[in-house]
Amino acid sequence: MPDLSQLRLGTAPDSWGVWFASDPHQVTWDVYLDEIARAGYVYTELGPQGFMLQDPHQLTEELERRGLTVCGGTVFAGLHKGADALQQAKEDFGREAKLLAAVGAEYLVQLPEQYTDQHTGEATQGADIDPEQWKNLVTGTDELARFLLEEYGVKLVFHPHADTHVDTQDRIESFLADTDPALVNLCLDTGHVSYCDGDNIALIEAFPERISYVHLKSVDPVVRARVRAENVSLAEAVKLGVMCEPPYGEPDMPPLLEALGRLDRETYAVIEQDLYPVEPDIPLPIGARTAGYYVGCGLGPVRRWPY
Repeated sequence: MPDLSQLRLGTAPDSWGVWFASDPHQVTWDVYLDEIARAGYVYTELGPQGFMLQDPHQLTEELERRGLTVCGGTVFAGLHKGADALQQAKEDFGREAKLLAAVGAEYLVQLPEQYTDQHTGEATQGADIDPEQWKNLVTGTDELARFLLEEYGVKLVFHPHADTHVDTQDRIESFLADTDPALVNLCLDTGHVSYCDGDNIALIEAFPERISYVHLKSVDPVVRARVRAENVSLAEAVKLGVMCEPPYGEPDMPPLLEALGRLDRETYAVIEQDLYPVEPDIPLPIGARTAGYYVGCGLGPVRRWPY
């Protein structure tokens, strides 16, 4: 059986219902950090750009006080829109990469722009893009990745995502085929792949060298069937509970984790369970149970309370 100890377990503000830099339905950054430390986590992402403290010295102090380490950050970009979008992405991603480098993190997750509104679920653009827009997306991602690596030493990992133009198995495979493997690798989000009826293990086995960062997420198949039948957006699906705790959803985690273990290299495996919006007392027990589940599978590290 593969050794899973190289899968470095972390979590993300998403698992605490944080989708935006600031929102009255979300916990604040300090509550988030307190609770993930209490749940035993060691690694965390920064969450939506602007959610966490932006001064690297203050952020470092708050992390060290809780025994936490940053493993990555996330930023959205609509690179299919062309040159102006790429320039904006360099500014946005560059600002995040500077902060990540200052706190010792090396991964920045590129989230493709959704074609549905994150609050309302309403369509904001077409679900398909033309060949020129696809070219903009792949060449822009290559250029953005090169810029981040050369300027900040930060590695770009691309996150396939439901309700975006890189969502299905075919689109993910085409994206990997069209981008530069020396610059662009994948943040494999197991939930988004399963949500779009993809095969996570097939992606790992077909592109082993491109899987360098993972979001562990589970999908409730019953809710997913309802989402399909009613043709609702991702935002509405999340409110219905489409993302669930790992024992109860897809993909089946033990064989998926074994496939990741066969890569035989240290990889961040960051838990995400989309919960926005959520009451503030809900995430901590879920986060603690989920950490326990993955530790039972062989991932780590976690700490016991008190930290």
